[in-house]
This record gives sequence, C-alpha cells and structure tokens, in this order.
Amino acid sequence: MIPGVAHAHDELIIDSVPGLVAILNPAGEVEAVNDQILEYCGEPLQAMKHWGTNGIVHAEDVPRIAPAFAHAITTGVPYDFDARIRRFDGIYRWFQVRGRPLSDVDGSIARWYVLLTDIDDLKRTQEELRRDEAFLGRVQQLSATGGFYWWPATNKVFWSEQVHRIFEIDPAAPLTTELRQSRIYPYCLPAHRETVLRAIRDARDFEYEVRLLMPDKSVKYVHSLAQATRDADGSLLYVGAVQDITQRRLSDFALNKVRSELAHIARVTTLSALTASIAHEVNQPLSGVVTNASTCLRMLGADPPNIEGARETARRTIRDGNRASEVITRLRALYSGREAKLEPVDLNEAAREVLALFLTELHRHGVVVRTEFAENLAPVLGDRVQLQQVVLNLVRNASEAMSTVDDRPRELLVKTEPDARDTVRLSVQDAGVGFEPDATDKLFGAFYTTKADGMGMGLSVSRSIIERHRGRMWAARHEGPGATFAFAVPSGSTARADTKV
Repeated sequence: MIPGVAHAHDELIIDSVPGLVAILNPAGEVEAVNDQILEYCGEPLQAMKHWGTNGIVHAEDVPRIAPAFAHAITTGVPYDFDARIRRFDGIYRWFQVRGRPLSDVDGSIARWYVLLTDIDDLKRTQEELRRDEAFLGRVQQLSATGGFYWWPATNKVFWSEQVHRIFEIDPAAPLTTELRQSRIYPYCLPAHRETVLRAIRDARDFEYEVRLLMPDKSVKYVHSLAQATRDADGSLLYVGAVQDITQRRLSDFALNKVRSELAHIARVTTLSALTASIAHEVNQPLSGVVTNASTCLRMLGADPPNIEGARETARRTIRDGNRASEVITRLRALYSGREAKLEPVDLNEAAREVLALFLTELHRHGVVVRTEFAENLAPVLGDRVQLQQVVLNLVRNASEAMSTVDDRPRELLVKTEPDARDTVRLSVQDAGVGFEPDATDKLFGAFYTTKADGMGMGLSVSRSIIERHRGRMWAARHEGPGATFAFAVPSGSTARADTKV
C-alpha cells in the first residue's frame, strides 16, 4: 500500500500498528495508508486523498479541523484533533487524529505520520456524562439544591456550581474558610462553628440550618445535610447537599405572623367575651344589692324605723352579694379551660417540645438557641401543658428582650439541672436589655410590663402556675447584658403527696 516515495519498511511498520495510520507528504497530501484504514473506510487510497470533500470526514467537522490542519502543515507543528470518520457501512465514528512530522537531516519536513484512534465509545460516554451533568445542574437549579464534598482532615471542600450560586461566590475564587464563613450571618456563626467542630470530632451524619447575609444585605436561609463516609484512602469525607429554603422560611414567617395576629385577636375576643359575661352576670345581683341597700336606708329612716323590714332587706342584700360572688367563681372555672391533669413530667422533653414549636419564630428574630439539659433528670409531678406554658412565656420574653440587640449575638440558653434536694430547676438565660434593679420585685406583679404592647400578665400567670406546683420562680440580672429567669419545682417523689394544681 506504500507508493515508491515511501521506504519499503514503512509498510511493515504502519501495518503492524493496532490503529489506523496514514503517511502524508510535506504538503499534507495522503501518500499511503495501512490496511486497517482501507478496511475501515472501504475506500481505495485515491479516495483517501480527497478526505476533505468526499465525505470520509464528516462535513460538519471539516470547517473546524481544516484550519488546524493547514496551520500544522504550514508551521510544522504537530496537530491533534477529534473528527468523525465514515465507516464502510456509512456509519460515522469519532476518532482522535494525531499528526507528527518527520524531518530530514537538513531540518525540512520529509513526511507526516498520522495515527487515528477510535474514541467513539469514550466520546459518547463523555457526551452522556456532560448531558447528565447538565441535567443534574438544571435539577439543582430548579430545586435550589447543590452538593458538596468536605474532607475535614485537610479542610478541602468541593462545591457544585449551584452551591456557589446560592452563596453568591465566584466559582473561580479560591474557596477559603474565611470566604465561606463571610456569608454566614454573624449571629449564626458561633452555632455553625460548633456544628463543624462536632462533625470533625464525632465523624457522623449531621444537618443544620443557617442564615446567610449576602453582600447586598439581603438574607438567605439554607439547610445543609451531610453524610459521613470514607474516601479511597480511608480519610473521613462528608458528602452533602445544600438547599436554599429562603422562600419556605419567609412563607413560614408570614404564616406565623398571621397565626400570632389571630392568636392575639382570639385573646382580645376572649377577654371581651369574658368582660361582657361578667358585666351581664354580675349586673343583676349588684343591682339587687343597690336596691336593697336603698330600701334598707329608707326603712331605717322612717318614723318609727321599720327594724324588721330593714333586717329582711339586709338579708336580701347579703343574698345578692353571694350571688355575685358565685357568678365570678363560675366564670373563672368556665374560662380556666379544663381540669388540671397531674402526671410525671420530664422537663427536658417538655422544654424540647416547646423549642421545636417556637424555633421558627426564634430564627425569624435571629436568636441562636443553646440547650444544656441535665442527664437523668428526675421527673416532676404536675400539669405538662401548664409547665410548658411557663417555659414558652420565658422563652418568648427572652426573645423579645433581644429584639433590639444588634451589637452582639442574640444567644438564648435553656438549661435544666437538679436544684436543691428533690427539686428540679429550669432556667432561661438571654443576652437582651435586662431590667433595672428596682424592677426585680415588680416583674411578677399583675399588669406590670416594660413592653409598649404588653399586658403584664405573662410572668404573673407563670408564677401562679409554679406556685400551684409548690415551686418558686425568680429573676436575676447579669453583670453584663441580659437576664436569667428560672423556676424550681419539686420532683415527683416529693410532689406526689399533696400537690394540687
């Protein structure tokens, strides 16, 4: 297959190569090809010389490779490109085409050796991979979810394009720890760092939610979930997902605001109904009291005084007064809602349930919640709902006390611990504005409040509940910012005998 211009031994060399080989003259024209090319293409050598125009090379590839080929022939620089070559049955397959020049002793190019390697399967696999990556990228973008790899030992992190998009970080920028943490809301950074340290220490799955503060001062909420595994070298590797849940959180906040407003309306409506009921029910006996008192005065002022009539009128006055008292007692029982239910209560679990229900509200106000729950805490005997109402009041008050804080993290600590003998303590510590020393004795009084829209009933009601549990409630100012509100109630063993809630 080698014309006279080529050396005879070239035929043996190129026919022994496990691939498609061609020899070109210095001008780039085909001089010779091996048997593999002839078998593959099913075309004679003469047809090979017109590969750019007769369809041997796919017509769509010619405009791309022709300039590269011409440049190589002109400059003598090796070339390497991919092109589709037609098979004898008309099917095109991808080949890697590599050309290398052979120079004479004077440095001029004597011929070109060209090797064509079938890469069609690889090309199709790469195309499928690119298609899958594009599909995955589209899915990630639509679901606002990205993926990451994290090697804690070296702090090496790989983020998908969507995670870069969520954090609004240039994918070309070095992904340093400082850059990543610069997007995290300052109040959330301590909790985030604690989560990272715990993940490094425990080497187990974790998830958390964090707020991001973007360069334009907008806020995002992201949820991260990571699974602990090992790479090929046995090093700890976290494979995780990050989802932008901002819209979901904003919807939650809006819904919670509506719920809060509805709850306030319900409380006002209930208070209005209670007031109307009291006015209606008490008005009649009080009117009787006034009427009887007036009659009694007239009888005593008569000449002579009607002592017996005045005595009977006084008895009717006492009767109507008792009726008014009975009305108020009945209304109190009606609006208390239910009979108290005594049962062993795990304060740890009760507090966890309260925090879970109130967590969205706390996040909305930028509050970072920490808990320190004592292990093997003795249960208390009491009404679970009423005790949870106390915890909720304390947590809500702590959150509201930090609503104007901007110069430090809004940290809230809920802590349980054994108090004195057979007593359990729960405390709520905030970093808020605190209270004045002279207000300590007033805090638990009815209608005392420091809030513009407060009714001053929360702490008063809470203390009443705790006292009915034979416990005590108190408040303590911090030397620095904030305050601690706490209560202690007897454990079940001591409270069971005579607690009446």
